[in-house]
Amino acid sequence: MAKIDYYDKKLYRNRELSWLDFNYRVLEEARDKTNPLLERLKFLGITQSNLDEFFMVRAASLLKFIQVDYKEPDASGLTPKQQMAAINKESHKMLIKQYSTLNRSLLPAVEAIGVHLHTIDDLNEEQLQFVKNYFHDELFPALTPMADDSSRPFPFIYNDSLNIAFRLSDKDKKRTLFASLQIPDMFPRVVKLPGGQNEFILLEDIIKQFADELFINYNIEEATIFRVIRDMDLDVAEEDTSDLLKKVQQQLELREHGHVIRLEVESTIGKKLRKRLVKALGTDEDAVYEVNGPIDLTFLSKLVKQVTGHDDLLYKPYTPYMAKELDHDHNIFDAIRAHDWLMQHPYDKFDPVIEFIRQASADDEVLAIKMTLYRVSGDSPIIKYLGQAAKNGKQVTVLVEVKARFDEENNVHWARELEKMGCHVIYGLVGLKTHSKLALVVRRESGGIRRYMHLGTGNYNDVTARLYTDLGEFTANSEIGMDVSNIFNMLSGYSRPPYFHQLHISPKGIRTFITDKLAQASELAKQGKPVSVRMKMNSLSDQDMIANIYKASHAGVKVDIIIRGICCLKTGIPGISDNVTVHSIVGRFLEHSRIYMFNFDGDISVYLSSADLMTRNLNRRVEQLFPVLQKDLFDRVIRIYDTMWNDNVKTRVLQRDGTYSRIDRRGQEPLNCQEYFAAEATKKAKKQQQDSKVTNNNEFQPMLSPENQPNLLDDDGRDKD
Repeated sequence: MAKIDYYDKKLYRNRELSWLDFNYRVLEEARDKTNPLLERLKFLGITQSNLDEFFMVRAASLLKFIQVDYKEPDASGLTPKQQMAAINKESHKMLIKQYSTLNRSLLPAVEAIGVHLHTIDDLNEEQLQFVKNYFHDELFPALTPMADDSSRPFPFIYNDSLNIAFRLSDKDKKRTLFASLQIPDMFPRVVKLPGGQNEFILLEDIIKQFADELFINYNIEEATIFRVIRDMDLDVAEEDTSDLLKKVQQQLELREHGHVIRLEVESTIGKKLRKRLVKALGTDEDAVYEVNGPIDLTFLSKLVKQVTGHDDLLYKPYTPYMAKELDHDHNIFDAIRAHDWLMQHPYDKFDPVIEFIRQASADDEVLAIKMTLYRVSGDSPIIKYLGQAAKNGKQVTVLVEVKARFDEENNVHWARELEKMGCHVIYGLVGLKTHSKLALVVRRESGGIRRYMHLGTGNYNDVTARLYTDLGEFTANSEIGMDVSNIFNMLSGYSRPPYFHQLHISPKGIRTFITDKLAQASELAKQGKPVSVRMKMNSLSDQDMIANIYKASHAGVKVDIIIRGICCLKTGIPGISDNVTVHSIVGRFLEHSRIYMFNFDGDISVYLSSADLMTRNLNRRVEQLFPVLQKDLFDRVIRIYDTMWNDNVKTRVLQRDGTYSRIDRRGQEPLNCQEYFAAEATKKAKKQQQDSKVTNNNEFQPMLSPENQPNLLDDDGRDKD
């Protein structure tokens, strides 16, 4: 029998094309008529923001390889140049599908319910007078047209800014002239009009209508909207971290001037103006995208926010659950000392994580707080409480990852603020990003020093915790406590722990652990024992990990994987991946949790992690993988996974040909796992509220003196209720 080459390029899907497949699945949600109409608009906007970030980083990285003539192929056998060509080809197809969805489906559907996105030609006299006044009173003073001629070169066009390009002529029409105008972003792009509840127009349409007032004694022959996406990847050399903050700040300034990766223009653009833009911006022809509609679909989420009277066309609200033992009226350390706690966000509130830091900041027995911060919100309560802890005399150590992509500026700001508040701030390790999600509170108690921990799969961000699904655990387990202390010592000082008791740490540690587990599974399967591996992650792209999954599948191991985004593994290859099944769930919330479970002939182990199986997570980041040890929590994680795996509404299954297909649920009860979890959380929250009312009603009420009795009547004698 011929030896199998598990690294054969035919066995791998290109990472970038797999990501585009994911964005197609998001686009399918915008086209899915079973989703609420206004949510479909938001999904379409998300496809745009996803694509923008993809070009700013992934496509930009490929372009750098092309510029230095790097020709080494990826795992699928494609060179950077071939990958870039394939990306542009697929993205042009996606653009057509995005705008056919907008123009043929969504805009007519919202028109039918009385939500109107007007053009200038649609406006009545009242509305036309309104936009005219708006232009003159608000917009005109802020607009700055920029000539493009021999004495005034083509202006710099900022990344992701909306602009208007003009082709002009003088009054005698003897010369063709060019100019541009940046649409100011301090004004709302979606402008509400008078004359109806949901009447809107886009800002650029107003400016185009009255732009001739900016070019007195010249004729506007043509005006077109355009936008550029630039290389926004941060390139920080890390010989040492002593000057890292300054280098990051310098790079933030430089990256605004990165190469143009993508140019979007209105499809009505004329040849002369198109040629002028392409030449001025140095854009490759296949990187020019002609758009049949409003450029930059992220405006759709802003439109949805302004729509009134149609809450029924949004997702039904739900009530997240929070155990009362973890709220502000209870001592959270008593609760964690009693047993471990598992939270599944956003169905379980993120509040206990904030409460953990709040109580630690004010607790007289707390000696130290240590925490890793990768992404935090713009107004983070956690930052505030860490600062209060330092002012209260606690030793506060915070690792702020200033290289967190697109959060660099925010994180640099918070790093400075934390230092001002008296916290010890670490900026990470040379050559590594710290992506782990760890919080450690050290407390002096009657029995000695005790460590309390929170470990999670998601960021300490109170805003995204309402939108992303993640798992987090509170524990006071002593072995996990020693491991977490060792991690912080490794991050802040010179420490190389020879081993960890319960945790597995990247770089190297998580790769070694999962590789060993897959090897054990293979050996047991060869012995004829029932073995299965179940994983959930955001992306699977590491070639070595995929090769090990292939080996396990070949040995007879059943491998089930839930992957939201990139999957470079191929399923259904006879003798190689025919034991591997891949599901992808795209729905109301962004699937972000990472779960790794192993069943070796009935011996089951369950782990949660901050890491995906991507080379960057396994080799170039500090990540943690931790066990769920408490039996009830262990069982709950398995139930959570089972529910997601059995989803037959939002799940797509990866087919052998690389496409994703929805589950045929004929004869099955529909199960949308996200809606199921939301409904269960609401039930628990309502039951807790009802139980609380019963308890309060059964409590003895002290009799008040007449002067302290509540007045149940208004001053005029009517019942207040």
